[in-house]
Amino acid sequence: MWESYNHIKRHYPKITLSEERQSILKAQNGSKKAKDELVLRHVSFLIFRIYKIAFPDLVRRFGEDLLGEAILITYKKIDSYNLDYRDTKGNPNPVKFISYIWKRIDGFIIDSLKKEFSLFKTHKEYYQNKANEGNNDLEPIDIQEYNYT
Repeated sequence: MWESYNHIKRHYPKITLSEERQSILKAQNGSKKAKDELVLRHVSFLIFRIYKIAFPDLVRRFGEDLLGEAILITYKKIDSYNLDYRDTKGNPNPVKFISYIWKRIDGFIIDSLKKEFSLFKTHKEYYQNKANEGNNDLEPIDIQEYNYT
């Protein structure tokens, strides 16, 4: 499933913090090329987080959708990244972009999977109720016997 992204990993390896900050500055000043390059450099991280959080069946089912949305989030986070971040004492404290997006990406993945499961549960309950009520000429069913993965 992720074979199409392997060439991205090879062509866009990790860069140093100073190089990353220079790219972010260019991207925030309007360079589409710098923004695209930053996102491409983080695709392998996004894939890693999807694999780390979701079960393999969920990765097969929702992985590419999650990656697509995570890429859009990464684009947005470039604009909000604070290059002048300081610690509580006021000292400059540069932070890697991965550290900046980590929790947002994890939260997005978890929220998306919860949403998918709630939709699944709602549909499952609806059809089970309809069948068991005798509506729509459906036979009563036992949902437990079906495998939905």
